[in-house]
Amino acid sequence: MNTLIIYGSQYGTTKRYAEKFAEMTHFPIISYENIKTLADYDRVIYFGGLYAGGVKGLKNTVKKLSANIKLVIVTVGLADVCDKENVSNIRNSIRKQVPENLLKMSYVFHLRGGIDYQKLTFKHKTMMTLLYNKAKNLPEEKKTAEVKAMIETFNSKVDFVDFDSLNHIAEII
Repeated sequence: MNTLIIYGSQYGTTKRYAEKFAEMTHFPIISYENIKTLADYDRVIYFGGLYAGGVKGLKNTVKKLSANIKLVIVTVGLADVCDKENVSNIRNSIRKQVPENLLKMSYVFHLRGGIDYQKLTFKHKTMMTLLYNKAKNLPEEKKTAEVKAMIETFNSKVDFVDFDSLNHIAEII
């Protein structure tokens, strides 16, 4: 099966996972921004960072996929990927970007990434500050795992990257 790894990464964590997976599997790798055509591939493994309720570059990549392609989606985000509510929110976001007929034939995995507030653009710092200020004032019972993770890590550098988690993905595909 002719396979390509594609990634959508804003600050590098997702790219690190994708590069490590390419090293493990020897599949070629490319940023979603550099895709010309996907006609030569039977399977795409898409690593996408979670940003503002979506998977970076996934919607643009899906537009270029043929109807019979095998798709594997790997999301990378800050919040705990073992939390069922967080995973449900991520999957709902994916449903908005991937047609149902393609999604139901796809594998979907979730990995934990990281954040370094010093590297954020002004726009993203501003957005995160606004989210943080809103989140910290929420009643405790309204704080999801995702919100709690954002509050705990605000204005710091955290790295939850676990390359061993890629082994499970490699075994399944």
